[in-house]
Amino acid sequence: MLNHPRSATTWGIDDSERLYGISDWGAGYFKLNAAGEVTVTAPVGSDEATVSLAEIIAGIEQRGHAMPVLLRIENLLDARLSQINEGFRTAIARSDYKGEYRGVFPVKVNQQCQVIEEIVKFGAPYQHGLEAGSKAELVLAMANLKHDGLLICNGYKDREFIDLGLWANKIGHRCFFVVESPAELEIILERSRVLAIRPLIGVRVKVSAKVGGLWTETSGDRSSFGLSTLQLLDVVEKLRQEGMLDTLQLLHCHLGSQIPHLDDIRAGVLEACRFYADLVALGAPLDHLDFGGGLAVDYSGCRAGEVHSCDYSLDDYCDAIVTGIRSVLDPRGLPHPHIVTESGRATVAYASMLLFNILDTHHFEAVALPEALPNAAHPLNRHLFALRDCATAPTLASCYRDAVATREKLRDLYRQGDISLQERAQGENLFLAVAQSIARHLDGLEDLPESLNGLRESLADIYYGNFSVFQSLPDTWAIGQVYPVLPLTRLTEPPSRDAIISDLTCDCDGKLDRFIIAGGERRTLPVHPLRTGEEYYLGVFLMGAYQETLGDLHNLFGDTHVVSVRLNSDGDFDIVREIGGDSIADVLSYVEYLPQQLYEALRSSAEESVRSERLTLAERQSLLKKFSESLNGYTYFGR
Repeated sequence: MLNHPRSATTWGIDDSERLYGISDWGAGYFKLNAAGEVTVTAPVGSDEATVSLAEIIAGIEQRGHAMPVLLRIENLLDARLSQINEGFRTAIARSDYKGEYRGVFPVKVNQQCQVIEEIVKFGAPYQHGLEAGSKAELVLAMANLKHDGLLICNGYKDREFIDLGLWANKIGHRCFFVVESPAELEIILERSRVLAIRPLIGVRVKVSAKVGGLWTETSGDRSSFGLSTLQLLDVVEKLRQEGMLDTLQLLHCHLGSQIPHLDDIRAGVLEACRFYADLVALGAPLDHLDFGGGLAVDYSGCRAGEVHSCDYSLDDYCDAIVTGIRSVLDPRGLPHPHIVTESGRATVAYASMLLFNILDTHHFEAVALPEALPNAAHPLNRHLFALRDCATAPTLASCYRDAVATREKLRDLYRQGDISLQERAQGENLFLAVAQSIARHLDGLEDLPESLNGLRESLADIYYGNFSVFQSLPDTWAIGQVYPVLPLTRLTEPPSRDAIISDLTCDCDGKLDRFIIAGGERRTLPVHPLRTGEEYYLGVFLMGAYQETLGDLHNLFGDTHVVSVRLNSDGDFDIVREIGGDSIADVLSYVEYLPQQLYEALRSSAEESVRSERLTLAERQSLLKKFSESLNGYTYFGR
């Protein structure tokens, strides 16, 4: 069902670019080429390269990987690390700030080996470090991190966690234990004495300034992590009594995640700096100030302070922190600390995208109607037939209410056994014809009647995508996160259909029905009609943060194939890593089945069927071969 007319004779790539907002949220990385294909542009040395995603998909499929695929562009990881570090260097130079920037990547945002290795490799010249919030994350951080990068240990810590961190210091890392609760300090001091290794300690303070967005509970008095002001004073006094106040060198605060408003960041920075200055006055030799995460990704591209956007740039963010620190510390004559941020989302979001094909569609459209209904047609159906021509601007709302009421009467009659299935089917078809007639009049209305608000969405197609929301895009289901979604080809053509995207799972929540369109949020996605014998590909962008590890095995759909690509200066690309997605045997083993036992159970059943003559020997062999192939096959749909 069309939301508005789209003329094939006047449509061009500029129209597609505006419709899908690619130049707004794409940050210069994603564009459209003259062929109507989505391209990725990334730095390559001092130059940049542009490659069509359609070309990359062709290369992936020629290597035997079917859709869906998680695609990573390594150059974009490198670019984001560089931009964040250079952004702070520029702000520091501009403000004559005397401290340095020491970025760290929070491992929880994307723990995948290829991602961590690339961050450590490209971040090494910037001394970019890692943040670990569990023993498993600390182990991988210790093994990957170069000795001159910071290692920040957040979260609750037991003795084993603390022992690992102390040994990390011993081998040359600058590993800070961020004290989240007073009980942790006792364990840190005890294990330090036992191992005779002096710790580096930070304290996390609860900043009372609240931020907007989806993650407001990560800041403020009710935050699960951090010390109250009284607890903070107790930690300082305890360290003084133990003769270890010199180990307290970092103040940590977490302003929030995906903070949409720059003013909230400024307020949090000022409050954190007050804590910093007062702790220094108490004798703590602080020289690192860690603001945690919060740097937002503009998913919608609207540059506004709403939950899926932000009202500031990277430069604004860097300047707000640098100038905020100076405004508090300079009047007190205090040295400028090294600035630490834990930007995870903003580092990895752009580098990963989900690519999938559309398998089928369902249209909510009336089939062809006769010029007139036969006299024997049910009176309610004859009434619906007449309503098709009464839809004019002044009567749209009343006409629709009448049609809905008539359809409900028909359904009641069917439930009571008073009309036939054929009569009900005719009524449903006539109702769709009335609804379509009304919807065609909506574009010219300045004020849409409330009763017609959801009409367009109710007529939208369902496009069935070859993926699982719960495995690949869990935040869309869990917290209502919205990601940019658009077709990857045919963008010189007007998208003449509107659809929601349903996944492969047997779950009504397995769908995408919120989209960034023309600078706003809509419940349907403009798409093209499918062509026989031609694949139709969609991409979900900016989904590199959290989605890969949070995935769920709903309906036993497993991890997708993962392909990492590096763009070259000649406009070509190298596929540098290929990781096959989970097989059916893999996912069955995750839920404690032994694939070989399943095969043996079926073999025994097949043998029994041969004995009872339900199967021939040839059929038995065909069945076992197909079962074995399925065990080793991809969990997603194959052509």
